[in-house]
Amino acid sequence: MVSAGGTRRTETDPALPESRPRTAPPPAGPPRIADDTALAAALATGAGHVLLGLRAQYAGAAPRDLARIGDAGAQRHLADALRHHRPADAVLSEEGTDDPGRPGASRVWIIDPLDGTREFSEARAGRSDWAVHVALWEEGRLTAAAVALPARDTVLTTAPAPKTPSRDGRRAGGPGPGRGPRLAVSRSRPPALIAPLARLLDARLVPMGSAGVKIAAVIEGTADAYVHAGGQYEWDSAAPVAVAVARGLHASRIDGSPLRYNRAHPWLPDLVVCHPVDRDRILAALADVSPSATETPS
Repeated sequence: MVSAGGTRRTETDPALPESRPRTAPPPAGPPRIADDTALAAALATGAGHVLLGLRAQYAGAAPRDLARIGDAGAQRHLADALRHHRPADAVLSEEGTDDPGRPGASRVWIIDPLDGTREFSEARAGRSDWAVHVALWEEGRLTAAAVALPARDTVLTTAPAPKTPSRDGRRAGGPGPGRGPRLAVSRSRPPALIAPLARLLDARLVPMGSAGVKIAAVIEGTADAYVHAGGQYEWDSAAPVAVAVARGLHASRIDGSPLRYNRAHPWLPDLVVCHPVDRDRILAALADVSPSATETPS
């Protein structure tokens, strides 16, 4: 190109600002979500979509490989999203490396990218009893959470919602055995503790998959209690416990003491989640049975 004075200029000449090479701005991420409960719901929902996609894509994979692929994909999605939306917050994840400074943080996201890997990996059987857990612990308590049940197109959160209905109002009843509370139990390895407890309570056992699904069953009214006495990690229960408490349910250790999260060693020896009408009876029965039997976290 030639200027008005006859001087040849190149396309990148600074005297021709309209011709300067343009550098595209870096791609912007999605808008940051300010509300913690809304963020928990978005994260759990997004990870659920990732898992459903991977389950379909690798439907022919061996169950162990599918479980590994699901764990890694959901963890990557949640870790990337938390770095974008809450870069200053700490994270405790089943699939991540723990930060030694995490117990001293004021805000910690406690996540289980895939709760129920065994059920998730049984893609050919179409099992739906697996979940994604996202919870926020803040200054000593759980303040926001979401539990996604992706294969059921359901997300339960701590956002204001109707309280769980009364147990008597949501159970068909009548005289006969097993008219006590319905206990959600592991479908493959119910602990020895459950048998004497069920006898004391005249309870009916309802087998199902992951820990999150069991607590979700209590929240949704298809079970009345979930008791676990063999130890779990914090990510196994933080999100569903937070949602259960927000819906008016009782959650505690089996001796009735509070559940505590964001500890240096994130291990919870036991817990019970139940409808308030059953709380005293269940805690009394638990005091009468031996919790010596162990249960694999589920």
